[in-house]
Parts: sequence; structure tokens; C-alpha cells
Amino acid sequence: MTELKRKDYEDVLENLQEELSAMARWAQGTGARIAILLEGRDTAGKTGVINALSAKLNPRQVRTVALAKPTEREQGQWYFQRYVPHLPAAGEIVLFDRSWYNRAGVERVMGYASEEQVRAFLSQAPVFEKLLTEDGLLLFKYWLCCDQEEQEERFAERRDDPMKRWKLSPVDLEARKHYDDYTKAREAMLAATHTPHAPWTLVDFNDQRRGRLTLIRDLLDRLPDTQLPIQPLELAPLEKAPSKERFGLIEPLRPYPAP
Repeated sequence: MTELKRKDYEDVLENLQEELSAMARWAQGTGARIAILLEGRDTAGKTGVINALSAKLNPRQVRTVALAKPTEREQGQWYFQRYVPHLPAAGEIVLFDRSWYNRAGVERVMGYASEEQVRAFLSQAPVFEKLLTEDGLLLFKYWLCCDQEEQEERFAERRDDPMKRWKLSPVDLEARKHYDDYTKAREAMLAATHTPHAPWTLVDFNDQRRGRLTLIRDLLDRLPDTQLPIQPLELAPLEKAPSKERFGLIEPLRPYPAP
């Protein structure tokens, strides 16, 4: 399949983002709670799809959750406990940049969790998610897929681009050795947690632009009819001529010079 050109990608994405705006209005108007879990290998494209999903939406309504390494206190909690405060309230949309499925992925592969802890997680996750969905939460679980050859190219790009170097952590570098181990862990995770009430959807992200469009289209197609009428809004005319900005104590910086 040929690479999707930027102009074609942006044209399709703009249309999808109009539908995402309608989804956000629908969630606000109905009080729907939407949680979208984005999982996948390092470099798969989670940040890019999160940006595409949220770029045109109200940041007070749409939140991204990307939790750091658990604290000592959090390590002594029930595993799901640290995620519960980040779940959406009525009218909110939460995008999880990795989620509780860390336990079945990176923690298992890298040895941060014992096999006993992993087995307990795989047993409890479907029950936890059933409680959420029975309470009305709309839960979408996506796994972003890419081949190892493509992953290596993206690692090299991050290594060579100072603007992307922050994306390379010691864990990421170590994970390069465990591509097949991640595949094995993912398949075990799917076998235990792909349920009727909270199914997984795998999306091919070897071409990240096509992957983003595919994921967003799938999300929109699985939601109820989100079309709500846009309420008219009139801007009354000003009672006098527009005022100029005035300054007293401090003058603003001058505009950045044109190139």
C-alpha cells in the first residue's frame, strides 16, 4: 500500500475531527463518560493518535493520562487503585497513554511484576472492566501494531533527532531486545481480557497516518449517533468603537521579526 500523502491525510483528518467535535458535544450534552485506552509497542504511535484525537477538542473536557512510574505508596495499593481517580466523570473523555495494561505488557516483559501478579491482573481486569461498563462507562481498548523493522526505523529517527530524543528512555532501549516477548505477552493478554463487554481492537500502525485515520473512524463508528444540533449564538454589536490595547507599567514584547 502506498504511503498516504500529507495533504490527503490532513483532508481526511479534518473531516474526522469535525465528527470528533460532534462526539464531544454529544458527551457534554448527554453526560456520557468515554475512556479510550491506547496500548502498543514503543514507537507504535500512541502520542500521534492522541494528538489527532484531541487537537480540536476542549482540553477542559478531554484529558490525556500518562502515569509515571508508581510511587512507593502506589506500589502498596490495589493495582487498579491508581487509575480509578483518572476515570472520566459525566461529559468527559479520557485518553490513556498506556493504562492498567502496563502490568500485562511492559511490567511482565521487563520483569517489574511477578508471574503471580500478572496472573492476578489477567483474572481481575475483565471483572474491573465489567464493573465500569455496567455502570455506563464507554470503554474502548486499542492496541497499535507495527513490525520490528518499522520500529527500528523509528528508534533511529528518535536517536538522530534532538527534538525527539526525550522519547527514548533506558526502558525503551532495553525493550528493543524483547520484540517477540512483547508479542507473546500481548497474545496472553488478549486471550484473557478480550471480552464481549470490553473487546480489544488491533490497528495496523506501520503507516502511522493511515493508522490514526483507521482508529478514529472505528471509534466514531462504534459510538451512538452523536449528532446534536449546534445552538445558535449571536454576538451583539459593541456599543462603541473597538478600543485599542493600552499599557501602563509594562510594555509588551515586540513581535518576532519576520525571516
